[in-house]
Amino acid sequence: MRPIRGRRARMVSADREILDVAAETILALLPRIGRIMLGTQAGGTTHERIGEIEAVTIDNGTARLSGPCHDSQIDLSQIATVIADRSGRMRERILPKLEMQDRQGITLFSLHALDGPELFDKALAPFSPGRPVTPPERKPSSSAQDVPADDLAIVTFQAAHESGEPVTIEMRRAGLVQAWTGEVPEPKPAMGFINVMTKDFHLHLMAGAVARWRKLGDTQKVELHAETADGALTGLVLRAAPQAFAQLTEAVHHG
Repeated sequence: MRPIRGRRARMVSADREILDVAAETILALLPRIGRIMLGTQAGGTTHERIGEIEAVTIDNGTARLSGPCHDSQIDLSQIATVIADRSGRMRERILPKLEMQDRQGITLFSLHALDGPELFDKALAPFSPGRPVTPPERKPSSSAQDVPADDLAIVTFQAAHESGEPVTIEMRRAGLVQAWTGEVPEPKPAMGFINVMTKDFHLHLMAGAVARWRKLGDTQKVELHAETADGALTGLVLRAAPQAFAQLTEAVHHG
């Protein structure tokens, strides 16, 4: 990769460009970009960690992002394309992001630079401009539905909240495993989603996305794996002491 002096290349780059840079090289730059929201979506679940990434270690094809606000493992072999996108806006401010896509062009996860374009562009300045691509068409949001009071997800997170037990909320999908651990705040239903949010973690779970839980574990620690109505795993996993989920009596089966 031919280095370019200064920041000129970044200043004239397209709003959205495919970078000719290896994913591991880009990921190693993340501690320089400031606060980052690493978000992934699958199976009706949006899982986001928010804050500065303090360390990136790469070993045997796996990148690990760590710090008080981040805990994720990335399978580098799943990433085929890295996209730098500056088309996002928050009011009048540019909110750039990096998208990591697989060989089918599906976004595995995105890294939003919450402190704006300055640190983002400075980190990317040594690299040649990428190939411009058109931003995807933004789809209008579907009509929001009320979350039923007996939705399994909200019942589960309410039980975990009331237990006061620490719970690990993990998202597993091709290319990424990301987790948060702590006492579960009270879940908030809004706009058809169950929302579990702290200052460094957001979980947005579509109503009805969890039809049942597949339970694994023992008397010391249990895992609840979310399933759809047809029995497919969504990738959402909860881990805690059994008492965190003691109030659940329905829609839980042993794996």
